[in-house]
Amino acid sequence: MKALKDYIIPFVGLKVGEHHFDYQIDNTFFQHFEYDEFNSVNVNIDLKFEKKATLLELYFSAVGSVNINCDLTNEPFDQVINDEYKLVVKFGNEYNDDNEDILILPHGEYEINIAQYIYELIVLAVPIKRIHPGIEDGSLQSEILSKLEELSPGEDKKTKSSEEIDPRWNNLKKLLTDK
Repeated sequence: MKALKDYIIPFVGLKVGEHHFDYQIDNTFFQHFEYDEFNSVNVNIDLKFEKKATLLELYFSAVGSVNINCDLTNEPFDQVINDEYKLVVKFGNEYNDDNEDILILPHGEYEINIAQYIYELIVLAVPIKRIHPGIEDGSLQSEILSKLEELSPGEDKKTKSSEEIDPRWNNLKKLLTDK
């Protein structure tokens, strides 16, 4: 985890007020978390770090794109990432991160590691169902889509099957209506 030392902010030496940090996130960042769902990553994190007398406020802003595979066709595409996250850091007797928006650090701490928060911000900004934009607008042409279309149940098959009903079933249907 020494490679993630760039994401440790020593806040003790910072003056009270607003500070800005920029991070360029790529695949190497996610390799440290052993996360391999993304083909490629190009996300810029803008962190507004506001130090106050008794607490810290961190405003994360993620803008960029990740290249992922479509869940239906397995075709790679770029998913746009545009998300924000606010974290409040307070000080208490012991470390506590039970609340997702409030982090409590023990008194005497002098730095904060923000790598986990950046990781979660980007991963959670990607939709659960990953569908290629070409599928939604009909512009994507692939072998998988044509095969799915061929195998999907269509209205033509239903009408053909209703026309070719075995005549014995028609005789049984007459029994229901002859009451």
